Amino acid sequence: MEIGTYVFLQTLISGVLVGGIYCLIGIGLTVIFGVMRIINACHGDLIMVAMYLSYFLFRSAGIDPLLSVVVTAPALFCLGWVLHRGFITRLSGSYAEDNSLLLTFGLGLVLANTVLVLFTADYRVVETAYSRAVWRVAGLSVSAAYVFSFAMAILVTALLYLFFMKTDLGMAIRATAQNRMAAGLAGVNVERVGRITYGLGAALAGAAGALFTPVFYLYPTVGSLFTVKAFEVVVLGGMGSITGAIFGGLVLGVVESLGAVYVSTGYKDALGFVAFVLILAFRPAGLAGRSRL
Repeated sequence: MEIGTYVFLQTLISGVLVGGIYCLIGIGLTVIFGVMRIINACHGDLIMVAMYLSYFLFRSAGIDPLLSVVVTAPALFCLGWVLHRGFITRLSGSYAEDNSLLLTFGLGLVLANTVLVLFTADYRVVETAYSRAVWRVAGLSVSAAYVFSFAMAILVTALLYLFFMKTDLGMAIRATAQNRMAAGLAGVNVERVGRITYGLGAALAGAAGALFTPVFYLYPTVGSLFTVKAFEVVVLGGMGSITGAIFGGLVLGVVESLGAVYVSTGYKDALGFVAFVLILAFRPAGLAGRSRL
């Protein structure tokens, strides 16, 4: 295999593996926006909280970060429920969507600074038995940590799909996303669906946080980076579309990976943001088009 082809394929695989985890970020954000029309600017900070929870579960109880999903997802669901019941439910009127951006941004600042006070600004990292393991597949090197995280992300996404398609609650959420008034007239408790949906989006952030823990550094303000990536994923794929969020996450992962190799590692995140701006400018509905779940 030629060196150029080898580097390209290696970079492409790395981008897809990272993009698979990005999908979870985008899906959590797009579920909340699709149903509630809330711009959840604290989404990345919810991921950060889940990462800290996963980190301390690993340090204190020896629970593998990937297995800690069964703890972080329900815990973040409860946190999301509390945030919605205590703050977001108070939004109303024609400016609710704009106000949601300001409110959730403030909630994100509170979460980040609370963690900063409690745990300091020190960087933390989780070292598992597979953190540095590398597999050789067809002559290509594949990180075991990224493969495991990617596989868990696919599993969570598949379970979410089954939830939306096969359960009464999932169909109620989809109906509310399609037409809130019609869903209410059909007997759906849209307020309850709203609380559950925000909790579900937070739970997906909790799952993403656990999956990011073995492969990312952890610090209190890392949430701002994930919030930006979440918006990039959603805009790339199309606001309110789960399929678009999956597509956008993979695209962002590949763009960042290719940019790190062929441009500069320092500009990796900036290139993802450039793609975000270009999509906004030339195709505001996203590459996959606009849809409601």
